[in-house]
Amino acid sequence: MGAGSGPARFTLRQKTPSERLVDQGFVHLTRLLASMVGVVLALIFLTVLLQSLFQGNLSDIFDAEHGIWHGVHSAANEDTLGLLWGALPEFGLSFLSHTRWDPVRDIYGAFPSIYGTLLTSLMALAIAVPIGVGTAVFLTEDYLPEKIRTVIGFMVELLAAIPSVVLGLWAFFIMEPFLRQVLFLPAHHLLGWIPFFSAVPTGPNTASAVMILVVMVLPIITAISRDSLNQLPIELRQGAYAVGTTRWGTVMQILVPAAISGIVGGTMLALGRALGETMAVTMIIGNSTNFNVSWFSPGGTIASLLANQFGEAEGMQVSALYYAALVLIVMTFLVNVAAQWIVRRLSLRYE
Repeated sequence: MGAGSGPARFTLRQKTPSERLVDQGFVHLTRLLASMVGVVLALIFLTVLLQSLFQGNLSDIFDAEHGIWHGVHSAANEDTLGLLWGALPEFGLSFLSHTRWDPVRDIYGAFPSIYGTLLTSLMALAIAVPIGVGTAVFLTEDYLPEKIRTVIGFMVELLAAIPSVVLGLWAFFIMEPFLRQVLFLPAHHLLGWIPFFSAVPTGPNTASAVMILVVMVLPIITAISRDSLNQLPIELRQGAYAVGTTRWGTVMQILVPAAISGIVGGTMLALGRALGETMAVTMIIGNSTNFNVSWFSPGGTIASLLANQFGEAEGMQVSALYYAALVLIVMTFLVNVAAQWIVRRLSLRYE
């Protein structure tokens, strides 16, 4: 274009009918898939809720001749459909605080399992978060050559791909016997007067479940924290070094606070994983329904309770297990809501 010509003008190319059709199809497909996800989640919640309200098969509630409400009415009056009230109306909120789980007498309380779920998950995070964030910092800063950091990062990601049943077998045959001799028994001898260490470790226990959860959530925290740190602009480091900040001062006072929203998001995601982990925890926790405050005694979680008892449960026990599943769903939902809120607040703060 000549020097005397005016400014260049650009116009948007009109989409062809086929391109508009593809765009509209993609939008409608996305809406359909999102709606399907919502419907599936609603059906799962409704199924668990109804099974905790009533004993028997859920299909019995849906009376094709008289409609669903006739089925629920019949269940409440214990006539035509033969359904009885389930664990939710029978035990109410006391289900959350009672410690006795007795299928023989149909007495159910989920407090030991709730306690075990929260204890193992929170203790695992308390151990995994410092290690995971420290590993992420180690992988994003130039402490080692690039090739070595790449290999370490690959090994961390590979750890996340190991099936939980394999980790459970390793924990049962290798990790727990080793930790019992090296850590648990010495801790009991030194601190046995403290209730948390009072039980003699003789096999699978709550502390072992905590350690296997650390192994399982560590790759999640490390990978997300590493990505959050890698996405920070280079100007943050350069500005910190320009005013004389040390390397560790830059990491702890500049980089980690700037990436805190991603780090917290990864931590909450790991917490959700820990709350619902089933196979590995079931194999190593001892699966006791009795409440014991000691970390070296057999324990249980809601997920392990469901895995162990659902196959042979009947009557009120099935409804009680669904009630426990409902509690786990609510706990997981609250964790996700809290994660979204925390990440949003921290993103606004450090944006």
